[in-house]
Amino acid sequence: MVAFRTRFQTYTDAMQAAEIELKFSVADIRELRSTADALGFKLVTDRTFESNVLYDSSDRQLRTQRQILRLRHYGNRCTVTHKRQAEGGDGDLRYKTRIETESVVEDCDALAEIFIQLGYRPVFRYEKFRTEWAMDEGHLVLDETPIGVWAELEGQPAWIDAMLEKLCIAPELRTIQSYGSLFLRWKEETGSAVENLTFDEIAAYAEVSTLAVVAH
Repeated sequence: MVAFRTRFQTYTDAMQAAEIELKFSVADIRELRSTADALGFKLVTDRTFESNVLYDSSDRQLRTQRQILRLRHYGNRCTVTHKRQAEGGDGDLRYKTRIETESVVEDCDALAEIFIQLGYRPVFRYEKFRTEWAMDEGHLVLDETPIGVWAELEGQPAWIDAMLEKLCIAPELRTIQSYGSLFLRWKEETGSAVENLTFDEIAAYAEVSTLAVVAH
């Protein structure tokens, strides 16, 4: 996701950004698209397939430190992203706040091999179809995942609050959980042993579940 950029003075600061965001579940995709247009959001990227791989050490050191290391394929673009907690903690608990460092990668497969040689292996894969909008104050994305549809608002807290009100998003629909956490919750609710949030794996689970119901 395009991060909300605070003011910076150095090249390193330009690569790093405080990412402040909030997710909410979406029941009607067409209605959200229409409302986004009415509110003045400009379409940045139309519906595009996105594939993500998280890397970690065998003892899940990054997870323990609440960091992530990710390679993302988004259309024809590949990016590497590192996220960590902001200094002083999460700040306002109503929003998810992380420091994000991100760069476009020319050869994603080569970087993946470098990660493996350094002791970081793929630990989780997740996929979605993403649509992106923006206005001067922030971004809105729509994510169609194998287990549901969510949107994310990213920007300053006051702007996020204003957009939630204009979009009529009820508090119970909001979450700061990651897609990994949402996936784990789905696994608990369904009893699924699926390991990754990919369209193929979720479809295979759904097919097996359907056959089990029919057999009974």
